[in-house]
Amino acid sequence: MLWGRSKTANTTTEIAKTRVLMVCMGNLCRSPTAEAVLRHKLKAAGLDKTVEVDSAGTYGGHAGEPPDARAQRHAKLRGYDLSRQRARRLTAEDFSRFDWVIAMDEDNLNRITELAPEGHAARLGLLMSHASRHHDVKAVPDPYYGPPAGFDRVLELIEDACDGLVSELARNPPATPG
Repeated sequence: MLWGRSKTANTTTEIAKTRVLMVCMGNLCRSPTAEAVLRHKLKAAGLDKTVEVDSAGTYGGHAGEPPDARAQRHAKLRGYDLSRQRARRLTAEDFSRFDWVIAMDEDNLNRITELAPEGHAARLGLLMSHASRHHDVKAVPDPYYGPPAGFDRVLELIEDACDGLVSELARNPPATPG
């Protein structure tokens, strides 16, 4: 659990934060989309002050690049803004900075597990394990080499899984200092 400080009316209060990291391979399509969708849904649920979201890739070859233009275009049509995000590689420090490290597919979950330092406390898992409408789908497919419709499918799956993740985060808020 990470702690942040919030100033309100001349007082400083500590706010417990849960931190969630979305991970795919290049951090160009799926994980930036999942980051934006989860941020949007957390804000709508009033949880944006207690949950922070970021994304990363298991491959660092695109570090510093913006999300794929097609991912940005399809996300924007649904009201999500990916334009400020930049790709970065998953680091060993992420396992101590984040409470949840969530993969888009089994291959990336396996890479995450291999990279995880011994004794880390982060919860590792698949995003689609939180889906309710698409409970039979295990992975968010990589749309990078496919047709444009693949980006819409990715959004459909991510929105469903993020709804479930927001519900879980709402049921299990971070502990407050005391």
